[in-house]
Amino acid sequence: MTNRIARAELQVEESLCTFLEQQALPGSGVAPEVFWTALSELLNGFAARNTALLAVREDMQGRIDDWHKARMGQPHDAAAYEAFLREIGYLLPEGEDFSIETANVDPEIASIPGPQLVVPITNARFALNAANARWGSLYDAFYGTDALGDLPAGKGYDADRGARVVAQAKAFLDDAVPLAEGSWADLADLGANGPALADAAQFVGQRNDGAELLFKNNGLHIRVVIDPSTPVGSSDPAGISDVILESAMSTIMDCEDSVAAVDGPDKALAYGNWLGLMKRDLAEEVSKGGRTFTRVLNDDLTFATPDGGEVTLKGRSLMLVRNVGHLMTNPAILTADGNEAYEGLMDAMITTLIAKHDLAREDGNSVTGSVYVVKPKMHGPDEVAFADEIFTFVENALGLPQYTVKLGIMDEERRTSVNLKECIRAAKHRVAFINTGFLDRTGDEFHTSMEAGPMPPKAEVKTNAWIASYEDRNVDIGLACGLQGKAQIGKGMWAMPDRMAEMLEAKIGHPMAGANCAWVPSPTAATLHAMHYHKVDVLARQKEILAGGPRGTLDDLLTFPSLGGRNLSPEDIQREVENNAQGILGYVVRWVDQGVGCSKVPDINNVGLMEDRATCRISAQHVANWLHHGVVSQEDVMAAMQKMAAVVDGQNASDASYRPMAPGFEGIAFQAACDLVFKGRIQPSGYTEPVLHARRLELKASA
Repeated sequence: MTNRIARAELQVEESLCTFLEQQALPGSGVAPEVFWTALSELLNGFAARNTALLAVREDMQGRIDDWHKARMGQPHDAAAYEAFLREIGYLLPEGEDFSIETANVDPEIASIPGPQLVVPITNARFALNAANARWGSLYDAFYGTDALGDLPAGKGYDADRGARVVAQAKAFLDDAVPLAEGSWADLADLGANGPALADAAQFVGQRNDGAELLFKNNGLHIRVVIDPSTPVGSSDPAGISDVILESAMSTIMDCEDSVAAVDGPDKALAYGNWLGLMKRDLAEEVSKGGRTFTRVLNDDLTFATPDGGEVTLKGRSLMLVRNVGHLMTNPAILTADGNEAYEGLMDAMITTLIAKHDLAREDGNSVTGSVYVVKPKMHGPDEVAFADEIFTFVENALGLPQYTVKLGIMDEERRTSVNLKECIRAAKHRVAFINTGFLDRTGDEFHTSMEAGPMPPKAEVKTNAWIASYEDRNVDIGLACGLQGKAQIGKGMWAMPDRMAEMLEAKIGHPMAGANCAWVPSPTAATLHAMHYHKVDVLARQKEILAGGPRGTLDDLLTFPSLGGRNLSPEDIQREVENNAQGILGYVVRWVDQGVGCSKVPDINNVGLMEDRATCRISAQHVANWLHHGVVSQEDVMAAMQKMAAVVDGQNASDASYRPMAPGFEGIAFQAACDLVFKGRIQPSGYTEPVLHARRLELKASA
């Protein structure tokens, strides 16, 4: 039974109420009665408009479904389709050109391109690791991954591998901070003020009596550590023991896709970790390598400059917080009519309240007095405008200047993609971030065009014209709307954390595409990806792109993926369905049974992939599409689900807390996975949250 406490026409789950009154509100400058009155007004007063916006989504989807049904079997008429989307208000007219007016933006957002992490806020250790990933050892990143082309052979220091690491790191230094003469590989004396550089301005300073030298390239810092007492330093002619890169310039602390927060205790945990980060007192005991220690947030770093002054650099990544979208409600709070509160409204008020603890400190997360909220899964300009109004209300209620809250617009739903310029306009005083997310965007593409016919295999979708148009238009429109120097233009995740050599080959494409941040799955990946921003001057690249004119077309963007009448072989169909089934089950079983919202899940080939609800959405919608159009039967899909459940059980055999799905197939997690597939066509926008939340709550209630 849920214990609730009455507060200002709200019924608040006890642990959440206690957290807010005993931890979040004290020291915030907001009186409890003021907070509860404002939260009640927000949750009760904005609910009807929230509901109405969701109804618009459903109405438009129904009309698109009807349009496709009426033309089934006919050749696609692109002009008629575009005209229809304009007629129903799905595709809106573009207004005159403009530039965003976002002010007081931190340099990590506005002017310093670099990697970005996304981390589940409910995991304190992961959150601390991500925040501290502002700095990362290049030596460790090379040594401990396959970035050199192979993995370490075993435990203990391998001198030959160490030599290869040093050679790679010094080759990087030759490119990023070239010497006036010769190579870093041959350097024997670094000097008190650093070596002679081709560009002397790249030397920034030193600390620890010259044991650490600081350099700068493309806005990013490089620390060269001298310690001849270490195995690496003793064999180095200059005594260099490490090269430390400024890595994760920003981190999104995620309350959404990577967490499983379905009730009051879950939300209290998420908000509590965000509070610890903002108050800078979050701590977590960690056991690693046979020792136990307490992990806390890193301190800042101070260096002596060549002119006798000092420069202080942040020890931590700039932290953004991702709220949930407009869709979901949560039983953590019941409104005056007894309904669950919209979770996005809860997040807006509570995460901003918590950020006030940081704004009160001079050396806080934001040096410009801003709060950065990433808002996902918005459909079109009206929903963005609604988010802008929500945060105006929140700022007024909490005594903050208007536009303190900066907004990140995730371009991951088709109605936002096709109206991106107007979405940015709707929050032109707040926009600090736009990005592309292939997985959610593809999931929405599948759901929006569900009635158009069967989709091709997932691997083929990545080569469709709409994907290239989507990626290019996001950058082009962002630059045309004046985001350069004021906001981030981001790209999506590298999903294979164990394949760093492949990432080094591929992910340089993101800064080359004009993205001044891109998502990576780990602090180590952030350090390796940081090298790309030393190779590519993103700000100069953005100017080239802007001068070249628009690239992707609206016609391409509206060309939905289609199997095009092809007949796939039974073997191809089975392989695709089993691949989807294995990915869905591998993710869902941890989500429902263990409350793990994001994890490295082995795929059907035992390659570890970072999975969250976005990856689950695309797989579930793909199978639902094939079921709907008769590419595969319900019996065959169920057979694939049961076969892959046994595979997933085997992949998790070493986890003592894991509950097998086979051979009974009666567990709540297996039922949830089946719901996502067999009921996927009727899920709102194809989202996985309604099913996952309901099944997780069912499991918690049965415990």
